[in-house]
Amino acid sequence: MKTLILMRHAKSDWSAGQPDHARPLNPRGRESAAALGHWLRAEGHLPGQMLCSTAARTRETLDRLQLDAPARYEDRLYHAGPETMMSCLREAEGDTVLMVGHNPGICDFAHEIVARAPQHPRFRDYPTGATLVADFDIADWAQTEWRAAEPRAFVIPRELTEG
Repeated sequence: MKTLILMRHAKSDWSAGQPDHARPLNPRGRESAAALGHWLRAEGHLPGQMLCSTAARTRETLDRLQLDAPARYEDRLYHAGPETMMSCLREAEGDTVLMVGHNPGICDFAHEIVARAPQHPRFRDYPTGATLVADFDIADWAQTEWRAAEPRAFVIPRELTEG
């Protein structure tokens, strides 16, 4: 059994005037990333490996999760489509892998890997910080197939920070 935690980066700061790749998180994004990290730890969704786009906002999201696992930063995950994301996942190591990326690719990838969509109104558009936890009945990530993941959880930061 393998578990994928698929996360879109938290809310970025468009006012910073940075080029896209260098754009940081905004204050809400920093709060959301910390809340997502707390949720992952509380739920026991702890990665053995983390795969992350090289963009500033994905790296900052990953840092603010405060998870203790080796990270691999991949240029090919920057605005990657589903095929590239699948290729990267098939090279992963460990039983639980966290992948942090960007829309629209991460949303498309999420829809293509699950056998059925989670019952959540925001899964369709995968907003910033959206996080899917899904299980694959495989022994090795190289065996990953489309539409084979069973969703276990789906959360958006607003559910963790408001209330």
